[in-house]
Amino acid sequence: MKIQDALRRAQELGLDLVEVAATAEPPVCRIVDFGKFKYEQAKHDKDKKVSAASKMKEIKFRVNIDDHDYQTKMRHGEEFLDKGHKVRVLLQFRGREMAHKELGMQLMEKIKRDLVQMASVEQEPKLQGRSVIMTLAPLPKAKRHRHFFSTHELLQQDDDFDEVEVEDETPEADQPTPEKQKTGAH
Repeated sequence: MKIQDALRRAQELGLDLVEVAATAEPPVCRIVDFGKFKYEQAKHDKDKKVSAASKMKEIKFRVNIDDHDYQTKMRHGEEFLDKGHKVRVLLQFRGREMAHKELGMQLMEKIKRDLVQMASVEQEPKLQGRSVIMTLAPLPKAKRHRHFFSTHELLQQDDDFDEVEVEDETPEADQPTPEKQKTGAH
């Protein structure tokens, strides 16, 4: 369509002629309300920024963390990595714990070893003030293998097995005979 015809049609409808794809041959234009078009573009750009920002998850640890708490945090870390999120591991020192920074580094090394099948280290553990920070990026989906499972996930895996028919093991004397079944006596 010629530009003059498109402009005339847009004016008849009380709308604007907006160029959508200038690099296309011929250029692509759309008849729309320009204010609404700008609003939709801004909304689309904002959604992109929000989704990119939510890609980083954080897990906080302490030096003397209990084994069960460690397992729980590692399960959460694996879930985040399995969904494709990056994970920032933060180890906080309090009070006199700063005197034993080597314990913190040992814990970070343990975390790296435990998540080696799920993630690669993007930023090595680094001391910043009273904390150690490490960033992990997920491995490609085909290379990820979970190590920490919740009981719910383990039960779900058990449900994936085939059902097996089990024979009744009650002694023959205890089983009802056809006569007993009719009378209801056992």
